[in-house]
Formats: sequence, C-alpha cells, structure tokens
Amino acid sequence: MTAAPTAPSPYRPRRTAAALLAAGLCGTLLTGPAPAAASAASAREGLRVHDIQGDTRLSPFEGETVTDVPGIVTGVRGYGSRGFWLQDPEPDGSAATSEGIFVFTGSAPRVETGDEVLVTGLVGEYYYGGEGAGGQSVTQLSQPRVTVLSSGNALPPPVVLDARSLPRHYAPSGADGIEHLPLRPEYYALDRYESLEGMNVSIGDAPVVGPSTAYYELWVTLEPHRNRTAGGGTRYASYDAQNPGRLKIESLVPVSQVPFPSADVGDVLTGPTEGPLDYDEFGGYTLAARQLGEVVDGGRAPEATRPQAPDELAVAAYNVENLHPRSGQAKFDRLAAGVVTSLAAPDIIALEEIQDDSGPSDDGTVSAEETLRRFTDAIVAAGGPRYAWRGIDPEDGRDGGQPGGNIRNAFLFNPERVSFTDRPGGGATTRTEAVSVDGRAALSHSPGRVTPEDEAWADSRKPLAGEFVFRGETVIVVANHFASKGGDQPLHARFQPPARVTEEQRVAQAREVNSFVRELRRVERDARVVVLGDINDFEFSPVTRTLTAGGALRSAVLTLPPAERYTYVFQGNSQVLDQILVSPAIRRFEYDIVHINAEFADQASDHDPQVLRMRP
Repeated sequence: MTAAPTAPSPYRPRRTAAALLAAGLCGTLLTGPAPAAASAASAREGLRVHDIQGDTRLSPFEGETVTDVPGIVTGVRGYGSRGFWLQDPEPDGSAATSEGIFVFTGSAPRVETGDEVLVTGLVGEYYYGGEGAGGQSVTQLSQPRVTVLSSGNALPPPVVLDARSLPRHYAPSGADGIEHLPLRPEYYALDRYESLEGMNVSIGDAPVVGPSTAYYELWVTLEPHRNRTAGGGTRYASYDAQNPGRLKIESLVPVSQVPFPSADVGDVLTGPTEGPLDYDEFGGYTLAARQLGEVVDGGRAPEATRPQAPDELAVAAYNVENLHPRSGQAKFDRLAAGVVTSLAAPDIIALEEIQDDSGPSDDGTVSAEETLRRFTDAIVAAGGPRYAWRGIDPEDGRDGGQPGGNIRNAFLFNPERVSFTDRPGGGATTRTEAVSVDGRAALSHSPGRVTPEDEAWADSRKPLAGEFVFRGETVIVVANHFASKGGDQPLHARFQPPARVTEEQRVAQAREVNSFVRELRRVERDARVVVLGDINDFEFSPVTRTLTAGGALRSAVLTLPPAERYTYVFQGNSQVLDQILVSPAIRRFEYDIVHINAEFADQASDHDPQVLRMRP
C-alpha cells in the first residue's frame, strides 16, 4: 500500500458499490411526482441553469424547488451516481455562470443525449465523500420530474479546454473556504473549471500523466510543458506547483460495450474527447466522455538500474504493497523479477508493507515468515541470490495499515556480499539504542525498533534498524514507513491552501529518526547511517526538513535532476514519497529511482523502488 496504509485514503481509494451508489439514497423515479420540498405555489419559476448555478460555487437557490428548467441533455450516466447533464443552449454571456447542471435521478435515466427537456427538481449541493472530506460540491437537481419536448437535437458546442484557455494560477486563497467567493475564471484554474461545471467541454490531443486504473479512469494534462518529467508526466515540484492542467478522464460508455483503454504515463490521448465536465472526490474535475479519444503508445518502458561494482554497497527500498501469502504467485514473481532485473539484485533491501502470514484476515497472526519465505524463493526462481531476512513482528493491530494485515518493515540481504550483526533482545515494544562497540557506533539490539513506545508511532509502522558489515565497514540502516497522507484535504479542496492534517504526525516521526541518527553520530561522528523507505512526504516538505535538521542526514533525491524526482503518481502528479537519506560520512554515492511501476497501468506495486550505491 502506499501513501495511505490505512484505507480508504486519497492515495488508494476503495470505491465500493455502496460508495458509488451512496448518492442514490435520495432519488426518485424520473417520471415520479413533483418534488415534495416545496409546494407549487412556492416553487421558483422561470429560472435558467445559469441562474441556478450563480457566480460562486454554491447555488443561490440551494434547498429550493425550481420548475421547468429548460435545456438539452448532453450526457447520460447509467452507473454510479445515476443521472444526466442538462445544458441551456441560450447562455447569459457571463463567464462565471455555468450553463450546465447535473440532474440526479438515482435510477436509470429515461432520457437520451440530444433530448430537449424541462426539469422540475430540488436544488442541492452534493459533496462526494462527505462534506468533512474538504472537497468541493456539485450543484445538482434531484427528485426530478422531466418533460421531454423533442429528441435528436444538436448539442451545445463544446467549450475547448487547452493551455491557452487555462489560467496559470491554481486557486484563490481561502482557509475558511472559497465557496462563497465570486468566481474569477480568467485568473484561477479551479474557478475556470467550476464555471464550466456540468457543461459540454472537449480536449484535443493530450499527454497522459496518470496511468489508467482499475476504476476506468486516467489523467491527462492540458499543459504538456509545465513541470514535465523525464517519463512524460507532470512533476509536483512544490506546494505552489499544483499543475492546473491535470484533468481526469472517464467514459460514459459502459465498459461492457467499449472497454476502457489501457494507458501509461507518456502515452497520448488523441482527440477529440468530449462530454460534460464533472467533479468527484477521487481527482476533482473530470471530463465524463461521451466520445473518448484513442490512446497512442508513447513508448515508455520500465527501467533497469546498473549492477553495483564489487566494491560498491547497493542499498534499496521497495514498498511491495500489502504482500502476503495469498497475494497470488504472479505478484510474488513480478516483484521478484523487479528485484533481480530492474534493481540488479541489491545487497540490502528495505521492504515496506510486508503483511503477516494470514494477510488481511484479522485472526491474531503476526508472523511474516511465510510471506518472506515465498518472496525470497521467488527471487531465487527469477535468477537472483538467496536472500536472508531480518525483522520484528509487530503487536497485533498496533501498526496501522490494512486491518488484520499487520504490515511492517523488513530487511533482505545477500549473505554472499554483506553480513548482518545480530544483537538479540529487540522486540515490538523494545527500543534499540545507540551504543559504542570498540569505539564505533552500534545498536544495542539488531534488528531493533526506533523509539517504538513514542506517541509519534501510534497506529503506524515503527522504524526497523539493522547493523550490517560490508568489506569490514559497519553501515547502520533504518527502514521506515511513515504515517499515511489519508485524511489530508485534496489539492482541489474548497479550502485553499488545503490542510495537511496528517503532516504533524510525520514531522514527529521525522524528529524521532533525526534524534536517533544524532545519537549514533554522538557515539561516532563518522557513523555510516542510511535512512530509507516510504516517507510518505515530499523532498521539499517540513518532514524532510525535520529529517535533515542539523545536518544529520542528506536527502539523496536532491542529487537527481528535477525531472527524475518522483516515486509515485497521484491524480496526475508525479511526486516523491519514497526517499533515501545518508549521514555525512557517506560522501560518495550514486542514487537512482527505478521507474517500473508508478507510471504504468500494469504495475506490481504502486511505488517505484529506489537504490543507492556507495563505497563506505
């Protein structure tokens, strides 16, 4: 699992049928009676769609019934949140007021694209994922009564979305919310999208910047040259580099009729792609395509790093996404091939998201011996070395992640190249300390956990420290999987800037790891320490600044060209979540993020592994 070991989260949403149909609880039949929210005498008459939408994100008529709202059906959705989009073919001329609106039916809509209709319904603001999640609302009509006047009408011409039509500024500021602010679509990208909510839009050829998913979606960018990565994606370079051109694409055509295309980052969705502009919690503004373009292969292929030289120690980190014995042999084989072929069989591998031997079954099992045995066997079968492993079983249900899975960090190491210094006594609740052995920094328990009793690690994976020897030199490695981002407000939130509520815990975790490295360096100034894993935060974040405070560590990510700095792709943003950091004594090293997963629809994990080669 990823940036969100506790599901569901914005980094791996679990979209159950219940979640997708949640909006359907309040719907009535399309041809049912007029809404009961207001009597005919109190219903609003003579309103057009742009009146209902207004010039802010919230309708001025929320909670009121409107009668006989005219328009043309521009799209029909018969799955998930069922309904159709209505657009007024006679716009009011204001750039801030949308001419489109979603009509929620709750059951299969009985209209077709091109129908001219009159709709009576209840105006509402619907928050996908709940109002507390921080996302924006969708203005909609519910409990509708629909009169079809004619069929086969021409649709309103689509608004073309491209780099020229999109403002470079992302969103207005509004920590208390931007919902009541007048829209400025000429200045802010989020306002531009909101001013087109529900309207017929189209895009031309657009680079794919987020691979297609199991939920039949992909992300493109309307700004192909902004923050471009080496793989053809869009890099999240700072909190002010939200990349406004990102747009999610879904299809209104059922996949049983037309399969959704498979797409990797670097491919191109060739136009035209056309349909209503929607919004949801899993990515924000979305083009719900009536007509979906064709995906053209961009030629992106998984990478492979070079083998380490005989005098180089190769240390890698890999989030293997909830690996357990029932994951299926194909997953074990894919991950093992990645270790052997893509990572060139590193000497030490810090693994994240190793689950216990019963996987997500919440039966009290905490041992991961079978999980690690199967993984190391698969590596041998793939032509790799026979790795040994070390780890510490967590307390049942105390380390977060998928319920019942008891995910933890673990070490694999090649005993033909490196040795592990075992110092017994480490346990789930026992901290390892920095001690002096023959004047050198060492661990009181190896393997051992770093301050596992501290509140910073509540419901989160505890760091695993191990002492290794390579060519006579001691290297202390600390494997990490910091707390999830699940719970942060999305970039497209109605609060700007969005609140990063989970950051506080990761900063506290970073402080503990930084202190531990400082203790090691107090024992031995030139202690060789490698801190690595799924940090769940960016190279420019307060978390990274806390890890590196006082010069205790240096982030290897910053040695790469900016276009190469990403280990994960989220909603079309290529970003750093995984890092390797080294103490000052490690002066000569080469760092590589091996892009084999995050950019591809077919992936063994949702994270890319990383490797550091050094000469201690």
